[in-house]
Amino acid sequence: MPVKKAPKTYRLSGKAVRSLDQFYDEMALLFRFPEHFGRNLDALWDVLTAEVQGPVELIWEESAVSKKTLGKDYARLAALLRDVEKERGDFTVRFR
Repeated sequence: MPVKKAPKTYRLSGKAVRSLDQFYDEMALLFRFPEHFGRNLDALWDVLTAEVQGPVELIWEESAVSKKTLGKDYARLAALLRDVEKERGDFTVRFR
């Protein structure tokens, strides 16, 4: 039976994410997205489902701060991250 690998944990600071551009900047730094990353939801889906090596745990700390400042964009980003979690067996997202 193969040994299950512990996930690599990434922490996204809600205090650093006050705009969609800042979200993309932070995620690109955390996960070392490729230069061709398109900075939109479709591109985010593509890179998280196909190019990020798992297992991965993403913890969005102080997510309430981001929720307040991002508004509808926060809901769209959170939904996409939850969908990535459902799509992949080795990606976990937590909102704190």
